[in-house]
Amino acid sequence: MALSIICYICMLIPFMKIHSFKYLHILLAIVASLSAMTSNAQINAEQVMRVGQNALYFEDYMLSIQYFNQAIQAKPYLAQPYFFRAIAKLNLEDYLGAEQDASDAIERNPFIADAYEVRGVARQNRGELAGAVEDYDKALELVPKSRGLMFNKAIAQQQLHKTDEAMTTFNTLLANYPNYDNGFIGRARLLLEKGDTIQAKADVDRALAINKNHPGGYLIRADIAINSGKDYESALTDLNEAIKLQPREAGLYINRAFLRYNLDDYFGAMADYDYAIQLDPLNVAAIYNRGLLRMEVRDNDNAIKDFTRVLELDSDDYRSLYNRAYLYSEKRDVPNAMADVNRLIEAFPQLPEALYMRSNLNRMAGKMALAERDYNRALAMSKQLQPAAQGDAAGNVMNGNAAEIGGGTQPQELSAEAVARRFTALRTVDNPVDVEEDYNNKNIRGKVQDRTRRIELEPMFALSYYTSPTELKQSAYYLKEIDEVNSTRMLRFIVQLSNADLTLTDESVISRHFKSIEYYNSYLSTHTPRAIDYFGRAMDFMMLRNYQSAIEDLNRALLLTPDFALGYFARGVARHMAMKGSGIPSEAPVQAEIRAVVSDFDKALELSPRLSFAYYNKGNVMAEIGDFTSALLAFNKAIELKPDLGEAYYNRGYVYFQLGDREKGSQNLSKAGELGIMPSYNLLKRMQ
Repeated sequence: MALSIICYICMLIPFMKIHSFKYLHILLAIVASLSAMTSNAQINAEQVMRVGQNALYFEDYMLSIQYFNQAIQAKPYLAQPYFFRAIAKLNLEDYLGAEQDASDAIERNPFIADAYEVRGVARQNRGELAGAVEDYDKALELVPKSRGLMFNKAIAQQQLHKTDEAMTTFNTLLANYPNYDNGFIGRARLLLEKGDTIQAKADVDRALAINKNHPGGYLIRADIAINSGKDYESALTDLNEAIKLQPREAGLYINRAFLRYNLDDYFGAMADYDYAIQLDPLNVAAIYNRGLLRMEVRDNDNAIKDFTRVLELDSDDYRSLYNRAYLYSEKRDVPNAMADVNRLIEAFPQLPEALYMRSNLNRMAGKMALAERDYNRALAMSKQLQPAAQGDAAGNVMNGNAAEIGGGTQPQELSAEAVARRFTALRTVDNPVDVEEDYNNKNIRGKVQDRTRRIELEPMFALSYYTSPTELKQSAYYLKEIDEVNSTRMLRFIVQLSNADLTLTDESVISRHFKSIEYYNSYLSTHTPRAIDYFGRAMDFMMLRNYQSAIEDLNRALLLTPDFALGYFARGVARHMAMKGSGIPSEAPVQAEIRAVVSDFDKALELSPRLSFAYYNKGNVMAEIGDFTSALLAFNKAIELKPDLGEAYYNRGYVYFQLGDREKGSQNLSKAGELGIMPSYNLLKRMQ
């Protein structure tokens, strides 16, 4: 911009009269000023980048993203801000966002090897293995002997089941880096996959000789001990070493429980399952196996609870359904057992065990004809079937496959129903593991995705006399309508916009609002009422959580000034808060209140069509009552009007997960996290 103005000034000079050159020093001063402005912009952009990199170094990932956002806004053509933001997102396990940012960096500068590596890692974590290998190859063209790139490429090739190519890559890696312990561990896993147990163990022993603190080595050696000779004692010794190195990995305790069970240490196995579930309350393998163990020791009521929990997480887990039906049958709880076994037979009509069970249940209920019919059908099926292997069809045996030592699973595509079911389970489970010892709630440092918190919608925005600034968001959102009210100087305090739950604890502050109400009482009794006075008193009532009185005052204000958009907005919030706090049991009054809340936000939008926060609040109401289609429409409009409204992206992602759309849910949470909404990364991690 400065350059174009300078050119324009230079074009004007030839047309000036000779004596006009006495003004030349003024023109030159203007040019110098504009040049200085350009220079300052350059310095500021570089400074922002430096501060962002410092924050990244000190693991302030959320804060660093905000600085890189500023650099991108100032100079969107630079590759570096996108690259560093990709690194921050990768550390926060936002793999989709990291991939997109790395792609943007590569588009601007295709010679940044690290950008290809970041994108490759992000793609590998998202299961896009072929794309990851392509990225590693491109990076290796720029940095031919990178140890990390070769290792990641070999792992991706192995995951693609290209075992020969993976072996070639591992061999090249170890030829260049003969003391790289992780390289030997990686090759050992590949050798096991190829069935070469002897060479795999040799590689593991070499890795542990280089680094005795490598948990992967102990896990693979335990796996070899189990599969080659069922040497559970040796496997347990190695697994204990791995747990010492990684004491908060739920899967390791599940594996150790399996070993302890096979060594007849039932108490030890139960303790391991309990702790695994404490670490990961949604771990189906741990819950199911604990149910089996409880079933074996005749703790039937608790076993039923475990199988019920598994079915809450996965309603199609028929092993749990079979075992629960069996336990209900043992308790002679015919209705519940019958409901389970009927579902099982509907899914597997050729399963004789289920028909035998239903026959027995019908006999308990005195329905002898039905019992006889099921028994005869089951008997005929059993004669046709080949003898089964050990363990029944429902998996009613302690099975090591659910917790294979040293094993791993590929990311799996979930149906919309499965995504929605998992999200619902996430919302109803609080992780009891205390993480406060690692993180301070008042800061944003570190891997915030590990900071577990209740999953819920970001709250509504409300008018307030107070805000809660954070390091990520120093000031409240600007709203033209609020600015217009404040500019009248008719209110006793400055109105702001906030969605933080601000509880007044300072007695002097609380007293200030009671005194303000007394002032308005006195003023309104002696002066002609004005809408602004009722509005001001309503705001005081809102601060003191007296929502009914606030609504009454806002009613009066709107009678006097029917085109007061902010009044409708405030009344909608007050009505919503009053409804939430009332605990009304009747459905009809609740529906009437919801209609009144939505009507207020709609009226505010009719008077002020660009009031994005009214759309946002309306979206919250619709999401709360389960009208997700209307909620999405409202959040879409809020984002259209205010593209930097991070809370709207978060809530839209929340709704998409409710609907089972994992891809769109993840995209919206990634954007919300980029805009400073910290809970996004925890939910992203838990849904991955």
